[in-house]
Amino acid sequence: MNTNRTPNQTATALERTRQRLRLLEERDHPYARKVRDAGLSWRDLDSLEALSAFPFTTKQDLQEHYPLGWLGCDRADLVRFHATSGTTGNPTVVAYTASDLDAWSGYMAWCLHLAGVRREDTVQVAYGYGLFTGGLGLHGGAERLGASVVPASGGFSERQIKLMKDLDVTVLACTPSYALKLAETWEESGGGPTPLRVGIFGAEPWSEGLRRQIEDRLGITALDVYGLSEAMGPGVAMECPHQNGLHLHPDSFLAEVIDPVTGRPVAPGEMGELVLTSLHKEAFPVIRYRTRDLTRLLTAPCPCGTEGPRIERIQGRSDDMLILRGVNVFPSQVEAALLSVEGLSGNYQMEVWTHEGMQNLVVRCERMPEVPDAASDALARRASKRLQERLGIRIDFEPLSPGKLPRFEGKAKRVVQAPAPAITR
Repeated sequence: MNTNRTPNQTATALERTRQRLRLLEERDHPYARKVRDAGLSWRDLDSLEALSAFPFTTKQDLQEHYPLGWLGCDRADLVRFHATSGTTGNPTVVAYTASDLDAWSGYMAWCLHLAGVRREDTVQVAYGYGLFTGGLGLHGGAERLGASVVPASGGFSERQIKLMKDLDVTVLACTPSYALKLAETWEESGGGPTPLRVGIFGAEPWSEGLRRQIEDRLGITALDVYGLSEAMGPGVAMECPHQNGLHLHPDSFLAEVIDPVTGRPVAPGEMGELVLTSLHKEAFPVIRYRTRDLTRLLTAPCPCGTEGPRIERIQGRSDDMLILRGVNVFPSQVEAALLSVEGLSGNYQMEVWTHEGMQNLVVRCERMPEVPDAASDALARRASKRLQERLGIRIDFEPLSPGKLPRFEGKAKRVVQAPAPAITR
């Protein structure tokens, strides 16, 4: 395991992992039974490298023990629940002790400080509140840091813009797709410079092209935050202003990258699936959790000087991958290609259908408002050529006029299954 940790950080991480394994064994936790079935014990973890022999935790494990069979503490110790949506069957319920919430707000405060946020800032949280961890996670971290918080939640974009102007908001936290919607709303309200200087965007993969478009339209530095409810919520990792990968909180999480097919560790710097171990979480322990998020571990030091492990920005999810004529295609690749074409916006959709066992794809993307309808055919030719250059296969492409595709207050739904209604230009 390539951790980029100092010797003290390594020793602390090893001791915390051994202690968590021992406590789970004492409780006869479901994960402890998986360890026992593998012929192992917490005593066998004599180094962080030895963790690769321990079993994975998967989404299926958590759903099989719905709702509270994965608890690592007594029910009386719980103070909060969150949940992720279940596409099939039950959602995944995650629970928190008071100590978990205290640690979580500390992680998120560390992340915000790393991003350049200070107590003098006003942070508008436009992530959803409720069972989704995004809103309350950012909120708790900003308050822990000492910044002022505007708990705007998602939606009501005109009100978001009014609050932003009237309260001199300096930091915006939301999904990148909703940041693009707010940029449109700002421009429709008259435009001009925004009071913002930093954006904290996450909960979905997004490309460098979308980052640059958001930065140009809102006049900010756009930074990536990473988290998932199973590990705690937002605050697992954060970009610094150098935009050189995401720093993991070194005392709180262990990261591995594996081949998503074989489950074996990949070579340093190689792309694979992120596996996370939470070193603190009491109520809902996760050890070697398969996130399905695709990234790589970065080994070169960051110019900001922060020590500890870093990961590359999430490139997509292994379960979002399409196979088109034998070629692996991810939505993030499509987005990067589209946003390299002048005249296209970041509002796009991928429609997928299956015919005779083969997946097929058409990509639709809105043109920018200043691009006339007469230029659509030429724009389509440039986009089709760029998609073929980036993906290595020909992809059907259709340019749309502005406003034809849905906007999203939370996570954007970029891939839809056919049949879908035809969209006119």
